[in-house]
Amino acid sequence: MYANEEYEQSYGRDYEYGNYETEYGAHTGDPNLDSEYNRQYFKMPELVQKFLQYFRNAVSEGSIFELQNLYEASWPKLTEDFFEKRPWPEEAEVAALVENDPVFMILYKELYFRHIYARIQGGPTLEQRFNSFFNYCDLFNYILSEEEPVPLELPDLWLWELVDEFVYQFQSFAQYRARLQKKTAQELETLNSHNKVWNVLCVLNVLHSLVDKSNIKQQLEVYASGGDPDSVAGEFGRHSLYKMLGYFSLVGLLRLHSLLGDYYQAIKVLENIEIHKKSQYAHVPACQISTSYYVGFAYMMMRRYSDAIRTFSSILLYIQRTKQLFATKSYQHDQINKQTDQMYHLLAICLVLHPQCIDESIQQTLREKNYHEKMYKMQYGDLQEFENCFVYACPKFLSPCPPAVDAIPDDYSKEAIRHQTSVFMDEVQQQRMLPTIRSYLKLYTTLPISKLATFMAQNQRNNEGKRDLDKEIQVLIIHLLCFKHKMKNIVWSKGPSGLEGKFQSGSELDFYIDNDMIHIADTKVAHRYGDFFIRKILKFEDLNRKLHHIKM
Repeated sequence: MYANEEYEQSYGRDYEYGNYETEYGAHTGDPNLDSEYNRQYFKMPELVQKFLQYFRNAVSEGSIFELQNLYEASWPKLTEDFFEKRPWPEEAEVAALVENDPVFMILYKELYFRHIYARIQGGPTLEQRFNSFFNYCDLFNYILSEEEPVPLELPDLWLWELVDEFVYQFQSFAQYRARLQKKTAQELETLNSHNKVWNVLCVLNVLHSLVDKSNIKQQLEVYASGGDPDSVAGEFGRHSLYKMLGYFSLVGLLRLHSLLGDYYQAIKVLENIEIHKKSQYAHVPACQISTSYYVGFAYMMMRRYSDAIRTFSSILLYIQRTKQLFATKSYQHDQINKQTDQMYHLLAICLVLHPQCIDESIQQTLREKNYHEKMYKMQYGDLQEFENCFVYACPKFLSPCPPAVDAIPDDYSKEAIRHQTSVFMDEVQQQRMLPTIRSYLKLYTTLPISKLATFMAQNQRNNEGKRDLDKEIQVLIIHLLCFKHKMKNIVWSKGPSGLEGKFQSGSELDFYIDNDMIHIADTKVAHRYGDFFIRKILKFEDLNRKLHHIKM
């Protein structure tokens, strides 16, 4: 075991970057100058050299448990100690240490460029974006072009983060490519002459090729019916590398289609995955959280609010109950925290548009944090609050095509998000009066239409002045029909496909109109107070133990 403690005991901490910065000066912030600075003045610490050699040996030998420790613990620790704000050593320097091992160098460069995207001020240069793409091409060609499975084993977490980073870097490049206003003529010429680099068709082709090579769809279909997935896996699908890359590529396709605004296709790619059940394949927490985020968002945009609420509530409960898994600051720690906050915002939106009972602990979190105030504003028709929550919580949408070669220099990166926001706000505008109508209906069992119209007219007069009551009754009838229509969604009931479901009303109240009278029925399910009190008792006992420990 090449653990972190052995590094510090054997070699100490003599290679802190502070010593180099004192002698040679700090980084300038210019990626090109800083890269030259690294080459001239930075001597790779002996500790890092030994780590890279050991890392290469673990990859060559396929020591999966050792690789897991090196990837999840040692690499982040060395990054924190030596490479917090600068790149890892360059390719040529590392190649000399590991006998120019081609497979290890591809994996090293994947981590090298990922680190630049995540930690280096100013982000990657255009050349680094291109080189990262070509390195991914080398990696996937190596995995996919052989006639038999390649002799490579990697931890599942690494495989997930590899696929997730591939999609992220495509997303980052698409946004970078769409910002034309600050680019030089040389940069624009380079981009236009390399239009196949980070092309959406190329990214889709890689992900679909990994899915096809692994036979993961067939495996999931057999697994869902209780059969043996290995019976249909084939030579490649039985290999852990291909099986997990295939599964994670399905999640990558879910994300990519969501970014492109194709929500139906986003859910369809997971048709053999039982979204509402924990699968043996979904044991990487970051993958599980990302899947639920994009599935829940796709449901929300398809106006399947009940399914969106169920998806968000389920994963947020999982996060609440497994907080210890996210205590350590892993590579995706910040992303997990942000997606969690985004899902609370999306859940708040869905509950305003489609109120229903949810787990008490999730409801408590919505009340304790600032989500409650946001929900209050949205319930009273604050369209700006709807828009703010949506823009914060939605994915960073992309256009599948870059701007035209002769386009006016401008920032086109926000066009896609403006379009999706407009689509969402159109839906919200149609439902703007429904929370007010609902609040009145909840107070009565029977209510004359004219009386409700009077209430609504009084509410409107406060904002718009005097209005004609007869017209108000006609408008109210339209809103009541809209209420009936909007509260009826497709709701998933059973089956592996998340697109399946039946039309049913998920509203906590129902009504019908007989002549000029509205008859209201409350369909709200009472809270299970037993579970609530048990949780509070356990929380109280935990606080008592902590106080007792402090006193001791």
